[in-house]
Amino acid sequence: MKQFFRKKLVVNDGEALGLKKCLSAFDLTLLGIGAIIGTGIFVLTGVAAATQAGPAVVLSFVIAGVACAFAALSYAELASSVGGCGSAYGYSYAAFGEMIAWIIGWDLILEYGVATAAVANGWSGYFNNALTAIGFGLPEMLTKGPFAGGLVNLPAVAIILILMGLLIVGMKESARLNAAMVFVKLLTIAVFIAVAVFHVQPENWSPFMPFGWFAHDESGHTIGVLAGASLVFFAYVGFDAVSTAVEEAHSPQRDVPIGILASLIFCTVIYIVVSGLLTGIVPYTDLNVPSPVAHALQQIGVNWASALVATGVIAGLTTVMLVLYYGLTRIILAIAKDGLLPGFFAKVDDKTQTPVRNTVVCGVIMAIMAGFIPLGALAELVNIGTLAAFVLVCIGVIVLRKTHPDMSRPFKMPFGILLPVLGTLSCGALIAFLPTITHERFVLWLALGMVIYFLYSAKHSKLAAR
Repeated sequence: MKQFFRKKLVVNDGEALGLKKCLSAFDLTLLGIGAIIGTGIFVLTGVAAATQAGPAVVLSFVIAGVACAFAALSYAELASSVGGCGSAYGYSYAAFGEMIAWIIGWDLILEYGVATAAVANGWSGYFNNALTAIGFGLPEMLTKGPFAGGLVNLPAVAIILILMGLLIVGMKESARLNAAMVFVKLLTIAVFIAVAVFHVQPENWSPFMPFGWFAHDESGHTIGVLAGASLVFFAYVGFDAVSTAVEEAHSPQRDVPIGILASLIFCTVIYIVVSGLLTGIVPYTDLNVPSPVAHALQQIGVNWASALVATGVIAGLTTVMLVLYYGLTRIILAIAKDGLLPGFFAKVDDKTQTPVRNTVVCGVIMAIMAGFIPLGALAELVNIGTLAAFVLVCIGVIVLRKTHPDMSRPFKMPFGILLPVLGTLSCGALIAFLPTITHERFVLWLALGMVIYFLYSAKHSKLAAR
């Protein structure tokens, strides 16, 4: 344990590891916003209001945001002190050792890979709707996979391959595209707020909490504000991807905590405002639709704003995919550098200073998933995987406070270990509110990971070699 911890400090202090340091705190904040504002605000807000919490979905976002805030503070402390490869994988390695780190790394591969492919499916639907509106819609067989009655989801495949090319070219170029797309979707949200604030009907907020804090419907499914928090938690997936940019940040000990906290606070405020206005302009029962924000604007007769929102959705989902795809490649790079995956994935291209092999393999696999496989229920694994990572990061802060009390911590969480304990409990509670089938599938994925660990990783890790 001590030997590994010293290794991480060496990496953090001096070794460049081949990646180009090109990202500022502002770039990292925009990466966080790019990852967070997307599917959650444009889709899940309506679904959670209609099926889980009613107008009290505002409270669901607050609860999920608070749980994320505890995890974000833990990420920020570990990013400023442990540094190294970043991500929950690197922090778990420093706190718990190799096997736990592998488990959480395998968990993060699931989270980012499935999330990217799932969002690509959503992006495809909105993109084809836009093409149809201008008379160039694709035939149905090219917008659905074989299991859904089509041939291939061509737009979903295409967008992942385009992002693959962009990430191969370089991270700075990707960050520029992300910044432009973030501007478009923030403009979209600003237009929605400006329009909606003049169409609020307070009677739509009554009853405010129709399903209470926690209950079960006729089918036995959990509903209520707390169940809604477990669902809308997906809206926050991605801010932790900022921590994977440690090696490419100009000053990681300062910039990464700023990027994580600034993006999370900004997006939480946006979610609360938008969900409050959304349930105020139309009855919450009308919001169980694929694009609730655009639908609500159509309901109040503001069609031009609805069209603009659809444009913002395409931009928003593009940045979500970009940041999640980026985070996936950097996590696999870190795992491979530690010997837990083949060295093929650890190669950084001399010219572009990006992990080209890694990026291509991930892109091809995710393109196949997005184009041919219906992901539906698998997307639920994203939430449980992310929450599990957050729990370990919070526990990691507690462990390192005890085992290395004198370690330099440029950013240190206040109130001792109270906040990481609250983070562990709150994220653990959200896991408990997820469906049982999700827990079962998650266990199967982890079991597969353990088979790989004992057959390959444990025998080839650099720590074992020393």
